[in-house]
Amino acid sequence: MADRIAEEKINQIRQAVDIVEIISDYVQLKKQGRNYFGLCPFHGENTPSFSVSADKQIFHCFGCGAGGNVFSFLMELEGSSFQEAAMKLAARVNIDLQMNLTTVGKERTISKELQAIHDAHELLRKFYHHLLVNTKEGQHALEYLLERGFSRESIDKFQIGYSLNSWDFVCKFLLKREFAPEWIEKAGLIIKREKDGTYFDRFRDRIMFPIFDRNGNTIAFSGRSLGEEPKYLNSPETAIFNKSKILYNFHLAKPHIRKIQQAVLFEGFADVIAADRSGVENGIATMGTSLTEEHITLLRQNVQSVTICYDSDKAGIEAAYRAGNLLTDADFKLKVAIMPDGLDPDEYIKVFGPEKFRNEVIGASHTWMGFKFLYFRRGKNLQHEGDRLAYIEEILREISKLTKAVEKDHYLRQLASEFSLSLDALKQQQKQIFFAEKRKSNGKDQTVTKPLLFVKQVNELKPAHYTAERRLIAHMLKNRDVAFKVQDLLKGNTFNIDEHQAIITYLFGFYEDHLNPDSSAFLTYIQDDNLRRMVANIEMMSINEEMSNQELTDYIKQVLNYQKMLKIKEKEVEEKEAERQKDYSKAAAIAMEIIQLRKSL
Repeated sequence: MADRIAEEKINQIRQAVDIVEIISDYVQLKKQGRNYFGLCPFHGENTPSFSVSADKQIFHCFGCGAGGNVFSFLMELEGSSFQEAAMKLAARVNIDLQMNLTTVGKERTISKELQAIHDAHELLRKFYHHLLVNTKEGQHALEYLLERGFSRESIDKFQIGYSLNSWDFVCKFLLKREFAPEWIEKAGLIIKREKDGTYFDRFRDRIMFPIFDRNGNTIAFSGRSLGEEPKYLNSPETAIFNKSKILYNFHLAKPHIRKIQQAVLFEGFADVIAADRSGVENGIATMGTSLTEEHITLLRQNVQSVTICYDSDKAGIEAAYRAGNLLTDADFKLKVAIMPDGLDPDEYIKVFGPEKFRNEVIGASHTWMGFKFLYFRRGKNLQHEGDRLAYIEEILREISKLTKAVEKDHYLRQLASEFSLSLDALKQQQKQIFFAEKRKSNGKDQTVTKPLLFVKQVNELKPAHYTAERRLIAHMLKNRDVAFKVQDLLKGNTFNIDEHQAIITYLFGFYEDHLNPDSSAFLTYIQDDNLRRMVANIEMMSINEEMSNQELTDYIKQVLNYQKMLKIKEKEVEEKEAERQKDYSKAAAIAMEIIQLRKSL
């Protein structure tokens, strides 16, 4: 098998795939004019600065500078090699590259250990599921699940399995298939005994819930006990499993999340599976950890509205409040579903049924502000004057954070009605709180964020020759004839910016083999990542469809004049040195050269 992919195959892939469709799997895109915009997956941001051009089949982020074509997008986002990205895209459009992952692995130099950890998890996921649904050994575990409301369809969908009541079955099973024991231990599937260095299985006689990454690969397990042992035993964090980055069921929920533009966030995977059985297929959950920035970034790439559905006990409500603050800070539209009577979602569905869960829990979710009304009254006796006044002040403080006047008015009226208070008095106190908080924030040191730094950098006035070179490159990328016309007009001179010169050098080489401009193909042709980003940025510039001869002449003049200006400065230094040495004839000759150079500008 060939180690390299033929260029005609690469061109075939590029012509068959749509960059907007591919990037939409990772970023929520909205069309604005000719391009699509979304939140950049390569850096944290709240305002979309990530642009995708369907016409040119390229992307560019105006916030962090990332840019390229569909191949470089997958390479940067997933840390894959060019060949791995090409294979993934080829599989999507049914193009046979006659290559396999083993061949590609050599190019990426992925360690055998890491590959073994992946393979062991995939193998065990299939084996555990087989044991549960097809064997006598797993019959009691299957009956246990069915008695607790699990359907056979749900068991298959979530690939639930069973681990045998054996100390070393998995160990022998994997060793027989030539998995190194030290690698399986690092995978968290077996444990080493300190006394004699032998190994035993981590999971024994447990119902096994596989944990998947965003692409549907098995990366960990959670085992539920059938006996008196700890209820749940989870895989430790490994090279492929990091709880702070994983959202359970994301790979299955993603299409539903994107379709209805709403995600439901649960506390644990049991709630997700129960909700799925009741028809809520857009459910996801954290893996026993609080919501993290990584989780939020993943969500932000796919959805703008989230409903939190945590347990209604004290810990669950506090966790919902923390998660809600993080999500609102990230500009999500937020709702909170309140579970009644101290039940978790799984328990509620068993008692009241799926329809009530969909309609009376998820469907009746509170707004974030509505949840705060309930949150801040916990533990307070509102019949008591002190508690009542404290509660009102807390709610006014939260109302003052709202940005929409209609929302403020709505909740102030709600507060006034509940406690028979003057609306004017509440408005006056709310404004006092607002300005007091504003004075506090103004008194603190303001930290400049990265996006602000970038805006300053982008809006910085560039020298005329810099802008001229970029505009020339933009037109050269669109028109092969313009490119060679610029080459002739430069008369052997180079661009002043080294990166710009490197780009046009690549471009002339590209046009020797390609008769027509092709932005995406050119980005594949370039070998330097930094130059790729610059080209993507230049491609997104707004320029005239046609460049007039006058415009072309002006740009060339700016490029060449800069070199003359540098020469004038050199001559001025030489003239001063000649005068310092009292060589007045030499100084006069240099002065004449300077005059001639200035005339040529």
